Amino acid sequence: MAERNLYLSNIPVEEAIKKYLNALDGKLMPAFEEIPSEDSLDRVTACAVYARCCSPLFNAAAMDGIAVKAAATYGARESNPLTLKAGQDFIPIDTGDPVYPPYDAVIMAEDLIQSGDEKMVKILESAAAWQHIRPIGEDIVTGEMIIPGRHRIRPIDMGVLFSGGINRVKVYSKPVVAVIPTGSELIEAAFPSAPSDALLKEGEIIESNSRMFAALVNYNGGTAERFGIIPDNYELLKEAVYKAAGKSDMVIVNAGSSAGAEDFTVHVLREIGEVVVHGVAMKPGKPVILAIVNNKPVIGTPGYPVSAYLSYVTFAAPVLSALTGRADSPPQTVQAVISRRIVSSLKHREYVRVKAGRVGGRLVASPLARGAGAAMSLVRADGFCVIDQHSEGIEAGESASVELYRSMDEIEHTLVAAGSHDLILDVIADMMSGPAFLASSHVGSAAGLTALKRGECHIAPVHLLDEESGVYNAGWIKKMLPQKDVSLIKGVGRVQGLIIQKNNPLGIKSIADICRCRYINRQRGAGTRLFLDFLLKKEGMDSGSINGYTREAATHMAVAASVQGGGADAGMGIASAAKALDLDFIPLGEEEYDFAVLSEFLELKEMRFFLQVLKSPEFIKKLEEFGPNAYTWANIAQIIKV
Repeated sequence: MAERNLYLSNIPVEEAIKKYLNALDGKLMPAFEEIPSEDSLDRVTACAVYARCCSPLFNAAAMDGIAVKAAATYGARESNPLTLKAGQDFIPIDTGDPVYPPYDAVIMAEDLIQSGDEKMVKILESAAAWQHIRPIGEDIVTGEMIIPGRHRIRPIDMGVLFSGGINRVKVYSKPVVAVIPTGSELIEAAFPSAPSDALLKEGEIIESNSRMFAALVNYNGGTAERFGIIPDNYELLKEAVYKAAGKSDMVIVNAGSSAGAEDFTVHVLREIGEVVVHGVAMKPGKPVILAIVNNKPVIGTPGYPVSAYLSYVTFAAPVLSALTGRADSPPQTVQAVISRRIVSSLKHREYVRVKAGRVGGRLVASPLARGAGAAMSLVRADGFCVIDQHSEGIEAGESASVELYRSMDEIEHTLVAAGSHDLILDVIADMMSGPAFLASSHVGSAAGLTALKRGECHIAPVHLLDEESGVYNAGWIKKMLPQKDVSLIKGVGRVQGLIIQKNNPLGIKSIADICRCRYINRQRGAGTRLFLDFLLKKEGMDSGSINGYTREAATHMAVAASVQGGGADAGMGIASAAKALDLDFIPLGEEEYDFAVLSEFLELKEMRFFLQVLKSPEFIKKLEEFGPNAYTWANIAQIIKV
């Protein structure tokens, strides 16, 4: 009588996974390759990808109509129509066409009144500067992170890669996974064409598990190489496994893992390698084998289809994930609290892109940009809030259904940041691309503190100067969150100043000179704008004298892109943004860029990981790469009770 197998263990699933991954530590070596962007669909990035050019590359018309000089249209109204002459007051323009000075606004074709003369049109309303114009870098800015490392590239990502000037991308190589079906009773799925012929003889089983495994491997980012069926023969099985372990990155052996007289898999694996686990406390799937041969993971699964599938999902998928850099999960629909009011038309069913994260026990979804040209909002989004037709929208604080296409596991381990923008947030997010994650929305320092107060974020990046005390951030936090227990995580010192065109053609030297140039400002509540107002007050200057004071950009990089593209001569921003686009920079003052958090959030494991990143040598090295004067970090990650 043939010797039967005995289970060496019956350990819990979690313990088995941990034990196996520990045994594989140092043996799972992912490989990388650089491929054309056009071939990158469904591949996983090896590192963060940064844009090489802006999108759009120029100031572009957002509507069909005419390009005008906004100042020349002032005074137009229904009671006093204004007549414009082609070539003198306007030029015809189509959507996507460049808009060059002196024209700085577009009037839609449907808002024009045609006169008898085709060269003359009338308007009933004046045009605002920069209306219906997509400014350079509105969607993508040179040097901006397009997608982080360990990101599975989707079709929308490919479009943005090309828009950002990325023709080649470094990705994880597809690991080769050998799939070996075993069993003398198995036959290949080659069916006779004659309907009268029997598909099977008595005792035969159509081999299907290896087809399922191959599909799972390919779906999960590997390349499956399926072996032919190996009969219940010890030497043939040993030869097949040895060969597979020699040329593949991973091996799956199906069937023969149990206690039958002809179940040879565990004996073969003991002879030519190491069996780490044989037998796990799960049903179905108990007789799974976790082994190592030639430093390659080899997993023996039971032959019953459900057991085989569960064994793959539980044990093979995590190992393959380590080799591919990706983690797959099914789509999910959840209920989430909407952080900002969403207004919707009664005419449409609308899909609003959102970022999501769990804050204080509530799943919070923050709406992203809704513009038709904002492709980056798709890249950043975690899913869609679907607003049904005949609904006018959703009020802030209401719960709504959200369709996720980012895994709920990632969202549960995501820190939500809302507040001031800085390039280091992209660096931190890239370094936190597992096991914890960071999702940022750039709403300005004051709006970030408001979001923290309402329980809509974990972190509010701030750089708010208290004019009376001369102290950054703490005074504003006490004023805006007087009843909250808030701590301040010290971040970086950084230099604020004027971002100006290369070689300073206008000879700008100080804040006083912005009165004689085209300026671009930051949004209300932004620390940068408050710092500008402080300097203007100090110099006795009136904001009304600044051409462009009311023209707003949401980030430092957007300011720099506008200056680089010629849409503005100067704008307040940080030194690293100027350096990123190779622009000149006039320092105006140093400031403290910190992170306000509710003290209770300091205990989150994701927050502890955030602090580890801030203190890591790798992060400091990233800061140094922005240039010698961009940042200082003497007290970084220090926690101060406000």
